[in-house]
Amino acid sequence: MKRYLYVIERTATGFAAFVPDLDGCVATGATREEVEQHIRGAIELHLAGMREDGISAPAPSTTAGYAEVPAS
Repeated sequence: MKRYLYVIERTATGFAAFVPDLDGCVATGATREEVEQHIRGAIELHLAGMREDGISAPAPSTTAGYAEVPAS
């Protein structure tokens, strides 16, 4: 099993998510829960399409972190 990082952003109409390791793998949703469900499905679909095209799925390599900075 592979574990891919996805990034969620708030938009004017809800939420959007993307997977840095899977170029073009994106999803949207009205709520955070909905976008999380959609991005998991998008990842599965994206990987299935890659397999059908004979393309090896990239190994997950993206990491994330937070930086604490003084409040102004």
